[in-house]
Amino acid sequence: MTPSPTPTPWPLRVGPLLLREAGATDVEQLLTFRNDPAVNRWMLRTSVDPEAFRTEWLAVPESPTDFSCVAELDGSVVAMGFLDVVDGMGQPGMPTGTEGVIGYIVDPRFAGRGVATNLARGLLAGAFGRLGLRRVTAGCNADNLASARVLEKAGMRRERHGIEDSWHAELGWVDGYEYAMLAREWRHWRAGQDEEPPPRS
Repeated sequence: MTPSPTPTPWPLRVGPLLLREAGATDVEQLLTFRNDPAVNRWMLRTSVDPEAFRTEWLAVPESPTDFSCVAELDGSVVAMGFLDVVDGMGQPGMPTGTEGVIGYIVDPRFAGRGVATNLARGLLAGAFGRLGLRRVTAGCNADNLASARVLEKAGMRRERHGIEDSWHAELGWVDGYEYAMLAREWRHWRAGQDEEPPPRS
């Protein structure tokens, strides 16, 4: 018997943002800023091939592990969010598909408006509140102070500081941070925000 597909965590509203699955028109909008130098300064993948990018995004609805989404603000797509379900580390018999990795890219024209923070919070809500994951991680360059602040404001804790763990074309070997959150930490953090759980849309 074919297993039923995992339900999508989207759509979901977080503050002024609507997180939802991407359509073909949305992917074209994402391409207008994905290769922007301001976007790519801190990205390991500093440019994308447009056709490969389209193919990857249009395959998302059929993937059992890729729950990438777009963030819409006042009817305009202003960011992309990444949520991948992965296996953790453990001995034989460990449950599979219980962890997530999140990331985000914001259109530079909408920087400084809380888009990244709300998107990160929404990705965590999708991972924990809707997919029922146990643990979620996210990484950023240690010199990317804005991204580190976003993850901390979303309630994640820094649990790794990698010394010179990645190469930057302008800066040479640079440090990286890894942030993490457990489902129980997310529930506790949300309770402290005096917010109701995200509504089912």
